[in-house]
Amino acid sequence: MKNKKEQLNKIKEDFMNCQKVLLAIGDETRQSILLVLMGTDCQTGLRVGEITEQTHLSRPAVSHHLKILRDAGVILMRKEGTKNFYYIDIRTKLGLLKTLVTDIETLLKEFY
Repeated sequence: MKNKKEQLNKIKEDFMNCQKVLLAIGDETRQSILLVLMGTDCQTGLRVGEITEQTHLSRPAVSHHLKILRDAGVILMRKEGTKNFYYIDIRTKLGLLKTLVTDIETLLKEFY
């Protein structure tokens, strides 16, 4: 069992690892894009035009937000010829959030 200081240092490290993900998913527009992607077959993914139709955002806005989500490692892109398909995969950086929450819960259960 780790002491409280070690656990707090681990949580601090978790927060640092999650910063890009937290910033990316904290935006309401990106949340709506993520919800659209979660509602589809994760293996296939969606093209920008399909996301635009479902979110009622402009193509440039969707592309901008997809870039932020990709840069943060929250979504992935698959190329098929000249077409790009965007999707969420369980191995993306979203898993870092689970680690952060688990470490916080562990600390709180042990010390509070």
